[in-house]
Amino acid sequence: MRTLVAIPVYNEQRYVAAVLEKIRRFACDLLVIDDGSTDDTPSLLAKLPVDVIRHARNRGYGRSIRDAFRWAQCYRYDWLITMDCDEQHEPEALPEFYKAIGRNDADVISGSRYLTVDHNDDAPPADRRAINQQITQRLNQVLGLNLTDAFCGYKAYRVPALKKLDLREDGYAMPLQFWVQAAAKDLRIVELPIRLIYNDPKRSFGGPLDNPDCRLGHYLQVFEAELARFPERFAAHTPAAVTCCHEGSR
Repeated sequence: MRTLVAIPVYNEQRYVAAVLEKIRRFACDLLVIDDGSTDDTPSLLAKLPVDVIRHARNRGYGRSIRDAFRWAQCYRYDWLITMDCDEQHEPEALPEFYKAIGRNDADVISGSRYLTVDHNDDAPPADRRAINQQITQRLNQVLGLNLTDAFCGYKAYRVPALKKLDLREDGYAMPLQFWVQAAAKDLRIVELPIRLIYNDPKRSFGGPLDNPDCRLGHYLQVFEAELARFPERFAAHTPAAVTCCHEGSR
């Protein structure tokens, strides 16, 4: 079973070398998608034994994940694991993902920071937790899912299943598009508990998306637009009221 671990990065000079060194203890094949970093991240990556996709400019989180999908498909991996590079996703959790992969009962293994309660976990910023709760509830109601964490980027994907998807969203709203298509294509989804870690509660989403109301409106807008692509599957749902918003660069 060939598994690729892919890590999107953007201006992560503070973490990238140490995080990748930890990941290499648990993974043989690593891909880094450098999303137009303007700090020392590119020069640090050049010294490390990892494959790198380099964006000439910042193209967005969703675009980085889509590039990882294409790489995994091109090189015929069986599974792809995505994780962040800011020390909020622990490399030590990779063996748990491998165990879940080995059970062979899922197409998507999605990390959840809220599946279990750990009193040693960090407290998330209030606006992020509230948005996650609202979006997760909406996904479950409309798509018939049973998620506890709609936005965790620590995931494992069965690579052949990715051929069923047609993802186009470049930014942080990509998970909304992904969940709609995963439900529409009947992908098997399970959640895996991971620790809730917040090292940078003030991290920017880019431009107007730093406003929580705008961010929630944008997520709902992308969600409703994606549902409209599958009218035969989701025609019975009641559309949510959304506030238009222009997405930032990332």
